[in-house]
Amino acid sequence: MSKKKTSKFGAFVLCALALVLGFFGGFSVFTYISLPKTEELVISSDVYYSKNDKIKEANSDLDLQDAEISVHFLELGNKYTGDCTYIKTKTCDILIDCGSKSDSIPTVANYLNNYVTDGKLEYVIVTHAHQDHYAGFATPKNIKSIFDLYNCETVITFAQTKQNSTKGLYANFLREIEETKTKNNTKVFTAEECIEENNGAKKEYNIGENSTLKILNSKFYTQKSTTENNHSVCTLIESSGKNFLFTGDLEKDGEEALVNLNSLPEIDLYKAGHHGSKTSSSMTLLNVTKPKVVCVCCCAGSPEYTKTKDNQFPTQEFIDNVSKFTDKIYVTTLCIDYDANKFESFNGNIVYISNQNSYNIKCSNNNTILKDSEWFKNNRTWQTA
Repeated sequence: MSKKKTSKFGAFVLCALALVLGFFGGFSVFTYISLPKTEELVISSDVYYSKNDKIKEANSDLDLQDAEISVHFLELGNKYTGDCTYIKTKTCDILIDCGSKSDSIPTVANYLNNYVTDGKLEYVIVTHAHQDHYAGFATPKNIKSIFDLYNCETVITFAQTKQNSTKGLYANFLREIEETKTKNNTKVFTAEECIEENNGAKKEYNIGENSTLKILNSKFYTQKSTTENNHSVCTLIESSGKNFLFTGDLEKDGEEALVNLNSLPEIDLYKAGHHGSKTSSSMTLLNVTKPKVVCVCCCAGSPEYTKTKDNQFPTQEFIDNVSKFTDKIYVTTLCIDYDANKFESFNGNIVYISNQNSYNIKCSNNNTILKDSEWFKNNRTWQTA
């Protein structure tokens, strides 16, 4: 073969190789930008709100001065489902989880700063190692986490996880925990340590006059589970005869153990397990707790986890179970068009304000219960007794 032909052949091979690399490179870029981000995120300083401005930053008109306790279920400023619950008593500020993504932190902080006047969170509970629950505590080094923004006195976290301690969010979380222990002298306990009352941890904490925070026992603090959800820290707050239950994403077998290992009272306020999934809020749990008010932290009707409409949060099975006990079901956010990043408030930020003999519910958008909403009428059915 002549040098000229060899040169042409080489040029052809190089062109073909460039085309192949270009195709796969372009495909990789497309895949990266089109798939939901899971572990590491590039966070800007922007806070993303609904296109029609129906996401509210805070219930700024709330008067909590006379409330013994108030429980706030927060919207998170984006289209993703996640948990973040703020609890205020006369002497304590408590945060349970901070999802859904790291870019939710400004939204959460903007809300908390209306009520946390001393920059201190007396108790922080991190239920389990899923991004939609702990992203706000597991930021990269250049992003301020909740631990950086507030002086967190006591942190209670999950006893087990399937996450790799050297990678992604969990590695960030471990670094942030160590930093807050060093900088702020934060006490950090696992749920297992609380149950066993080891290393200074307690099963029960005083959070105000006639108010206690109890860490409930769970077999999955010490036993392995096939799902991260079952490693959730479960909490019961009692205040002047009212009971508030928070179970993270605990699933049916975890709920069965929760009932067997604890003496559970009837519940005045229940944060729906696993965002209103069909895998949680089982009849085993509900038959004992008989909740009076249920709040669902989710982006209703979102295909984030499944395209099957009946299984999108809040699911039909969840509604069928809970409807046997109450119709007072509230939901934070509504998905309008997931692909177009359109969402709006359902009820918005949901606040349960409790006094000794009464309670009141105030939502930043509206106080319409789930079964009376247009979304429900178009997507779910109500089982009458």
